[in-house]
Amino acid sequence: MRGTIRRARASLVFLLLGAGLATAASQPDSELMGKVDAFVVAEMRRQAIPGVAIGILSKGQVAVAKGYGEANVEHRVPVSRATVFQSGSVGKQFTAVAVMLQVEDGKLALDDSITKYFADAPRSWRPITVRHLLTHTSGIPDYGPQDLDFRRDHTEAELTKAAYDLPLEFEPGKRWSYSNTGYVLLGILVHRVSGRFYGEVLKERVFVPLGMKTARIISEADIVANRAAGYRLVNGELKNQEWVAPQFNTTADGSLYLALDDYIAWNRGLRAGAILRPQSWLQIYTPATLASGKTYPYGFGWELDESAGKPWYHHGGTWQGFRTYISRYLADDLTIVVLANLVDAKPERFVDGLAAIVDPRLAKLEPTTPMPDSDPAVTGRVRALLENARAGKLSPQDLQHVRRSPDVQRWEALLRPLGPLQRLDLLDRRELGDDRVFTYSAVHREATLIVRLGLAPDDQVCVFDIQAR
Repeated sequence: MRGTIRRARASLVFLLLGAGLATAASQPDSELMGKVDAFVVAEMRRQAIPGVAIGILSKGQVAVAKGYGEANVEHRVPVSRATVFQSGSVGKQFTAVAVMLQVEDGKLALDDSITKYFADAPRSWRPITVRHLLTHTSGIPDYGPQDLDFRRDHTEAELTKAAYDLPLEFEPGKRWSYSNTGYVLLGILVHRVSGRFYGEVLKERVFVPLGMKTARIISEADIVANRAAGYRLVNGELKNQEWVAPQFNTTADGSLYLALDDYIAWNRGLRAGAILRPQSWLQIYTPATLASGKTYPYGFGWELDESAGKPWYHHGGTWQGFRTYISRYLADDLTIVVLANLVDAKPERFVDGLAAIVDPRLAKLEPTTPMPDSDPAVTGRVRALLENARAGKLSPQDLQHVRRSPDVQRWEALLRPLGPLQRLDLLDRRELGDDRVFTYSAVHREATLIVRLGLAPDDQVCVFDIQAR
């Protein structure tokens, strides 16, 4: 979902303003840029990404705003800071602001039941609040191609009816589970209470006031200057993004066009606490509270962590040939933005690498160092799951609380050629809400994979994923 597809050319656009990065003050600017260039070009080559835009913003100043590679491979168009990329789920933070504007206008309340605005919703939806939708704790499942035809222009009424037909995965407020469906409904909710399409609300009350000059809703029909093409890899070969119906590509779960300059303006607004009242921003950056009383590190369109002893807000996006990421480290007053036009790209690696160049103390999105394994029984379960996945024998009983359509075919195709597992190293172990989540490095002779396992309070699997490293 929007949420949760070669060769790098010479760097093309360069801007270095202000005093530079405070944590890199001892480095000449040319030395810093040399490190950034070398890292980005190498990572693009390693991931086979056509084009990338990189932003590094320090203490409100632009340290780096630079394009690498090609925005359009067929026409050999280079990436620049003005290149427009699809947002994917980074767009959710804008939807959250649109919702909070309605709260400030007195048109809805965060703890209202959404059945106040969706009167014909199923009875099971009565406990679901607006807050639940914003924090992915509603229990409404993520939509997939089995629920909606991505090649059809669905009306808001049709999208709402499709959501009604999805059985809840859990009681509202009891768990956290990422749901694009919830944010689609939030866009429809903004339309219902404001009388205006959520994209118009964003344009008038967010994009224009902040000077986000090229930010807009995706449009197939309009002429959009500097629009990048999105790509995917099929058996190692670069292909154009798959087509999605134009109207379906305007929903509030992440259907924005944003250039690096737009993110720069957005970052200024975030630092200033613009657009919304302080209390509203406080709500956005407050972790979700589950029914058990424990918190989950997700606010309204932001993942909430800590780095160097201060808040760390970040979020990624994936959709239709694009991967994006924005990461804000409040300890250093540093923001890193990565925009890529390949759906298979891993922007987290760029974020981690660039953060390490600026300040090695900053936390990583992707852990890489093995740690002592104090849960051998859990590690044994992971081994068994990997073997079943390699053999194509994963069953619903193996994945009790995993969302409805685990990617068993992709996992089998990924694992089968690698042969037996040689080593399984624990990289990370943490509590997220009521769940325990483990990250492993699965070492095979030909490749190393990253495996995530989550266990619910009843000790059943609630998260299982396998990715190439």
